Amino acid sequence: MKGLKGALMFAQSGGPTSVINASAAGVFIEGLKSDSITAVYGAAHGIKGILNEEFYDMSKEDMKELEMLKYTPSSALGSVRYKLKDASVDDTDYKRLLEVFKKYDVRYFFYNGGNDSMDTCNKISKYMAKSGYDINVIGVPKTIDNDLYGTDHCPGFASAAKYIATTIMEINLDAKVYDTGMICIIEAMGRNAGWLTASAALAGYKGLGADLIYLPEVDFDVDKFIADVKEVLKKNNNKCIVVVSEGIHDKNGTLICEALGKAGARDSFGHAQLGGLAAMLANLAKEATGLKVRPVELSLMQRCAAHCASKTDIEETFEAGRQAVKAAINGETDKMVCYARKPGDKYECEYKLLPLELAANTEKTVPKEWIINNGTGISDEFIKYALPLIQGETDLIKEDGLPRFAHLKKVLVEKR
Repeated sequence: MKGLKGALMFAQSGGPTSVINASAAGVFIEGLKSDSITAVYGAAHGIKGILNEEFYDMSKEDMKELEMLKYTPSSALGSVRYKLKDASVDDTDYKRLLEVFKKYDVRYFFYNGGNDSMDTCNKISKYMAKSGYDINVIGVPKTIDNDLYGTDHCPGFASAAKYIATTIMEINLDAKVYDTGMICIIEAMGRNAGWLTASAALAGYKGLGADLIYLPEVDFDVDKFIADVKEVLKKNNNKCIVVVSEGIHDKNGTLICEALGKAGARDSFGHAQLGGLAAMLANLAKEATGLKVRPVELSLMQRCAAHCASKTDIEETFEAGRQAVKAAINGETDKMVCYARKPGDKYECEYKLLPLELAANTEKTVPKEWIINNGTGISDEFIKYALPLIQGETDLIKEDGLPRFAHLKKVLVEKR
């Protein structure tokens, strides 16, 4: 609805990234200068902060610190993994959200996250509309997994990809320094979509990549994996570098980390908690070859490496936050901000809006035609896609040789 005047509420959800706070900065800075917005709030720990009536008054922050959010990793407000039930099953949380929105006259709500977060955003938008409460709801995308439908790429992916490619190049040089055999197995994040693992191909583009790359888009066979490794060892002086996605699975859909280990715990959305796959495959490779094997789990580093962030990613993510606020003020609601790549040889990004119901719970995977070499390599099409996104260096300030991240006061809004 156009012409709304009231408070803005912003919340972060899901796994953080090295640039997630850049979109927060975009929302806060744009919101603070708008005549349509009477107050700017940042919820503590996502949707739970609203339910618990715990959120910060962002007008109390120094503008310099809000600007520095662009170069500060992790979720500055605190994140959460909290699943809202369907309102038709249990509308308790929705009633509470409506109560809080009314109490603080919140007319603009922005939720920053990935697939599950967009689902939450969509549910809230639909419930508020059904309840007759005028509020514009916009999803601000975020996920290093790069698997959100409808957007050319996702905020955070490029910086994670740049970190992974850089790290693999460095590992490549280190792992081949001795005249003895060595196998290195590197595990990257990615449950159902292998975009991050595919970024290993960027290292290969510079001649320091992996010999074998396995994505979850292709069924994984342990026996074939061992055979692939042995074949590389024969051709490569007993050296082999492997990159695997944590979410690889067999032809029956069973996660390899569960097939080789134990069934792990699950989060509130029912997703298996992944990790430890590199070590499991390393044990198999050692038994099969007798060589020294080093497992490397990139884990949190790939999503919080602000020192290696892409300037392009930072700037686009900040702008995505600004565009979300502008769209809401112009009357848009129940939409997610998306990136669109302009046609032409020179890379340019523009912004569009996608209905939340299309973005929610729909995953974008790596095109099968980009996966080559019998499921162990990535084509040049991926390089053309990803290379423009990792350009530019971060303007992160350093003090005493160490990063200077944003310091927020986090002044809680007094409960009414």
